[in-house]
Amino acid sequence: MTDSCRRALVEAIHSSPTQAVIYLSGGASQALGWLMSVPGASNTVLESVVTYSRMSMIQLLGKVPAQAASSQTAEEMALLAYNRALKLSKPGSPVLGVGFTGALASAQPKRGDHRFHVSTRTSDRFWTSTVTLTKGLRTREQEDGVSSQYLIKAIANASKVPGTFVPDLTESEVPDEYEKKFDEEEELKQLLSGIICFKVYPFSSDTSNVERKIILSGSFNPLHDGHLKLLEIATSICGGGYPCFELSAVNADKPPLEIPQINDRVKQFEKVAHPYTKDGLAQGLRNHKLEFVEDASIESFVFDEQYNTFQKYEYAVDPSQNSYIGDLEKMKGCDAISVYNIPQHEQKKRKLEKKKEKMEEEGDEQDVDMTEVDNPSTDMGLMKNRKSPWAGKKEGLQVELSEEQKKYAEEYAKKKGE
Repeated sequence: MTDSCRRALVEAIHSSPTQAVIYLSGGASQALGWLMSVPGASNTVLESVVTYSRMSMIQLLGKVPAQAASSQTAEEMALLAYNRALKLSKPGSPVLGVGFTGALASAQPKRGDHRFHVSTRTSDRFWTSTVTLTKGLRTREQEDGVSSQYLIKAIANASKVPGTFVPDLTESEVPDEYEKKFDEEEELKQLLSGIICFKVYPFSSDTSNVERKIILSGSFNPLHDGHLKLLEIATSICGGGYPCFELSAVNADKPPLEIPQINDRVKQFEKVAHPYTKDGLAQGLRNHKLEFVEDASIESFVFDEQYNTFQKYEYAVDPSQNSYIGDLEKMKGCDAISVYNIPQHEQKKRKLEKKKEKMEEEGDEQDVDMTEVDNPSTDMGLMKNRKSPWAGKKEGLQVELSEEQKKYAEEYAKKKGE
């Protein structure tokens, strides 16, 4: 493969809408450099991880692999990368998970074959290939270069980028390929069994450059105008974003939805007219996507709390949990409290202040009942003598005796003198 041919292929990959997460171990390191050195890499590469140590591989897989350099390990890495790509990708973009493991030439001669395994996972296809290299034919750098060429070719194929070149393999180095395709029903089965984290239904071929997703979760049984209005308000509160509906296929306190139920509820989104349609026509959710996720990742309480906080205090927590939106000065004055976490003493204080204001307003308009004024147990009596033990918090120190106190003191002094 010539440098110009390789660069042209990488440029074509970056021009495609596919976004990928790449997990590598034991080779193909040059492929990352080729991808990153061509402008537009951010269009393709969401994340790349090189799990070179044994512990790194164990932490990635969540288990000890039976064999690090194997097609099974490459497939498991590709599936993990695919699920990761689903979470990191921009709305509407097709995603790709890539796994690579290799056992190439090293400082010490290997007893086994020099080989590498590549696996790619998309929404409808799982592809795996194993290549056994001719031992002693190449240096480590050359084997890494050949495996990198093969990996770039695999990414191009998964991204549906046409290409006529062939990696620099000999006639005896024939790839052993395996491919499995699945339809929507099979994909939903994988969802319900926990193999994939969610399935995306993009109701438009358009992609978005907006990374923030505004997600409204629900059962949508049925979908109604309230759902559409709520998502519109949520998007407005959050200062914009890509609106998405999320149907929970697996719930902690309910039986999982069956595939026919999921299909019926998805059809609602294909028919409904709503304010987010790009061209303003009633052609369905053209600018939305629908995601299915585990119930554990849904926090509907957070939305309700911040929505009501914004309505009352004019500020709220950004969904990223990293910043606030709305009236920041008012937020500082209220110590960023929400409607659901106001301290109890603060609630009591506010009630007393409101009651006091109400009494002062009504006091100017109402007639004064002197019997209540003379009764120390009434509110009016307390207002008359603010130094009473029942008068609550004292507003200051008493520096002079009242006339009543002076009279009492004189009489007491006379009695004491007798």
